[in-house]
Amino acid sequence: MAYDSSRPPPPAEGIPDRLYGRRRGHPLRPRQQRLLEETLPRITLATPESPRASFPLEAEALWLEVGFGGGEHALELASKNPRVALIASEVFENGLCSLLTHLVPEGEEATAPLPANLRLWPRDARHLLMALPDASLDRLFLMFPDPWPKARHSKRRFVHPALLPLLAQKLRPGAEWRIASDDPTYQAWVDEVMGAQDLFELAEHHAEHPEGWPRTRYEAKAIREGRNPRWWIWRRR
Repeated sequence: MAYDSSRPPPPAEGIPDRLYGRRRGHPLRPRQQRLLEETLPRITLATPESPRASFPLEAEALWLEVGFGGGEHALELASKNPRVALIASEVFENGLCSLLTHLVPEGEEATAPLPANLRLWPRDARHLLMALPDASLDRLFLMFPDPWPKARHSKRRFVHPALLPLLAQKLRPGAEWRIASDDPTYQAWVDEVMGAQDLFELAEHHAEHPEGWPRTRYEAKAIREGRNPRWWIWRRR
């Protein structure tokens, strides 16, 4: 059965209706509106229940980035891993436009070729996870997520006890979940939540930028403002 975006599956028990904030920041310019109307449909993942069917290549692995922000991390992943099928998820329209701006020249929004190994998911990432086949993901990325620092908003954090069983269900045994954060509250939250579960084991933890991880504007901003990012790799047991 094809994915029905008008009737998405319910969120995981204990999680609020959404994990994200605004869908749009400043008003969209004409070029950005064309990107959303003409380019985004061409690169949107069409069949989450059979994700590899949306990629015109024989992929060696399937990766997912949740909340790609400005898109530089996802773009570098796709560029450096041409045999990997990458799904990049983001609901913030300005972030979607930022990534798409780097993919197509102005005036070619409806015609410019797009990467064969990259597909976008411009909706709630949890609904994508619910639709994906079990054990289908080889790697998951969560790079500098919104920390939701207020106590009343803590349930909106993607790293959450109620969401871990779903993530473990969709990641194959041995798959990696890569997390990065510069926020002390979120860093402590990751240590607490992941230290209290047995679905994932800690494979790596870094206090300095690890080799092979694409850099992002959020990391650069954190360092400029005196915050100390941390990086984790959690492996599915």
